[in-house]
Amino acid sequence: MVLRGYVPTSEETLQTLAALRLQSLNSDFSTHAPFPRLEELFPPHVLHARLPPLPHRPPAKCRGARLRAGLLAGGLWGQALAKQRAERDQRLRGRLREEGASTMAAIVEKWKLLQGMGRPEAMAAYVALVREWPGFGSTLFDVDLQASPVGAGPQRLWLGIGAKAVSLYKPGEPEPLDSFGYGRISSFGASDSSTFRLSVEDRDLLFETSQVDEIAQLLKTYLASAAAQRLPRPQEPPSSPPTLEPTVLPPGLCPAPGPWQHRPPVGSSHS
Repeated sequence: MVLRGYVPTSEETLQTLAALRLQSLNSDFSTHAPFPRLEELFPPHVLHARLPPLPHRPPAKCRGARLRAGLLAGGLWGQALAKQRAERDQRLRGRLREEGASTMAAIVEKWKLLQGMGRPEAMAAYVALVREWPGFGSTLFDVDLQASPVGAGPQRLWLGIGAKAVSLYKPGEPEPLDSFGYGRISSFGASDSSTFRLSVEDRDLLFETSQVDEIAQLLKTYLASAAAQRLPRPQEPPSSPPTLEPTVLPPGLCPAPGPWQHRPPVGSSHS
């Protein structure tokens, strides 16, 4: 979840998380320790966000201009454009390598400060940092909201499904745009193979997504768990009259544990 960019936090915290991951994998810093690739420690999209945006190429204004552009594309002008694109791509790759090397150096410096920290402590510190995000424990899905309360057009969002509520996030933002508990959900289902419908009280939300089945299955699980928790517990059967003599257990044995209590599944947020 962290590496895919689903934990919105600062670059400083992301570097600390990467250092804790290294401490957990390799223990104390050593020049002989195996180094994972940067994309196995740090979300790649953060590095790409530092690169300058690609220049916008205005569309041709008329048919004649499009025709001339098509004719030129097959000649020397097209070759010149291809050369410019190749040079630009090479510069961007060089810039990306520089940003990656700088980030890895910052991660290693933070790793050195963790000397003496054991693997359980590194893992606990890692999870403690990630848990600072209120959405921790939710499973996040990339969706396009097609119908919103304000009637806006399609909007790319995160649909977060947790044990207690469903939330909508703007990608990269730590606070949800909206959140609603399972008691407010009246129905849900797939309109087709790529459209998921969620009815919340008097609102109908339509999401375009490639993970319709996964969302439906997870919602079904959490709704069933929430309904089970709301059901009244059956009355305890009458107990038999107590015996006068105490029960004596053989040495080394403990009383048998009671039946497992059903707990709602936690979110599948793996860091």
